[in-house]
Amino acid sequence: MTRQTGPEALRRAASPARLLTLAVLPALLPALFLSVLAVPGARAAESAPTVSLSKKEAGKGGEITVSGKGWRGEALLMLLICGQATPERGVIGGTNSCANGAGRAVTTDEKGAFSKKLPVAEPPEPCPCVVHVATVTGEQASADAAFTVAGHPTAELPRRTGGGKLAVLAATRLEGDSSLLTWFGAPPARRLVFTVGNLGPAPVEDPVFEIGTAHGVYAPQWEERQWRGTVAPGARARIALPVELSAGAHGDYQISLRYGKKVLAEQPWGVGRPWGVTLFWVLLCLVVPAAVFRIGMAVVDRIRPRTVGAHRTAGARPGPAVSKGLPRRTTPVARTARSAAAADADATTAVLPWFTPDSAPSENRPRPTTKGQA
Repeated sequence: MTRQTGPEALRRAASPARLLTLAVLPALLPALFLSVLAVPGARAAESAPTVSLSKKEAGKGGEITVSGKGWRGEALLMLLICGQATPERGVIGGTNSCANGAGRAVTTDEKGAFSKKLPVAEPPEPCPCVVHVATVTGEQASADAAFTVAGHPTAELPRRTGGGKLAVLAATRLEGDSSLLTWFGAPPARRLVFTVGNLGPAPVEDPVFEIGTAHGVYAPQWEERQWRGTVAPGARARIALPVELSAGAHGDYQISLRYGKKVLAEQPWGVGRPWGVTLFWVLLCLVVPAAVFRIGMAVVDRIRPRTVGAHRTAGARPGPAVSKGLPRRTTPVARTARSAAAADADATTAVLPWFTPDSAPSENRPRPTTKGQA
C-alpha cells in the first residue's frame, strides 16, 4: 500500500490529539474558574483599609502615632479613641463612646496611606478600647485597632443583640412648635416621633439611630442619636429623637432616619423664613440714619453764630407791670432794628415814678383866661 499524504491524512492524524484535548478540558475548567474568582478576592483583601499603632498601651496625656494603608486616595479621615469596643465588634455605643474632644483629622495621600499623632485621652465608656478610624465624606469605610488606656476602668462588653431587627411600624411625624426666638433666627427644633417593632428573635438594647438633614440638592448630614431602652422580640416602642437645624435655617428640608445601614423613614420639613431678622435690619436702616441726622442738626445748632438782637430779645425779662388806672402801652408787632434797640435801652434804665391825678402839674396851674377877660 502506498502512504497517503494530504489533507485527509492530516485530519486523521490530528483526531487523537483533539479527542485528548476535549477529554482534559472539562477537568481544567473548575480550576480555571477558581483562579479567576480568587484574584478579585485577593485584591479586595489587599485593598481593605488597615490601621496600625506605634504603641498598644499608653496613659492619659501621652501620645501615639496612628498609621494606615489601603484607604481611598485623598480621603478625609477621623481618628478617635473609643471605649466599650473591640476590632471584632466595632464601637458598640457609636461615637458617644469616644473621646471626641481629643480626636484628630487627617487626609490620606494619593496611595491611600496616612500617619498622624493622636493624643491619648480617656473615653466616656470603660475599656476594652480601640482607636477608631473612619471616613468623614464619600464612601463609608472604617477600621479599628485594639488599644489600652492605662489607668482607665475596664468592664465587660454588653451581650450581643445581633438577632434583633427593628422596623418602623407607623408613619413618622415631627412634633413641636417654633418659638418667638425662632422668628428672630434661633435654631428651629422638633422631635422626630416614630414607632418601631422588633422583628428578630433577640432583644435590642439602647439602639443607636442616625438622623440625617438634607437641604436642596445636598447630601444629608448624619448625627447619631441613642435611645435608652430595650425592645423585646415581637414588641414595639414609641421613640422620640430631637432634631435641630442651624441658626437662621429656612426652606424645605428632608429628615431621614437610619438604623445600621438601612434608612427606615423620611419626613419632609418646611421651615419658614425668620422675618424678625429682616424687620430688624429694616428698622436698623431707618433708625440709624434718623439718629445721625438728629445728632448732626444738634451739633449745627450748637456751633452756628447768633445775632446780638435776637440773643437779647430771647433773654430779656418782662418789665414791671403798669398802674391799673393808666392805659396800657402797646408795642407794634413789626419792629425795626432801631426800635428794638431803643426798647432794650428803656428796659435797662430805671423806671420813673408816675404822677397821680391829684398831684399832676396841670391842676396847680392857673386856668387860661378868655380873650375878653385878658
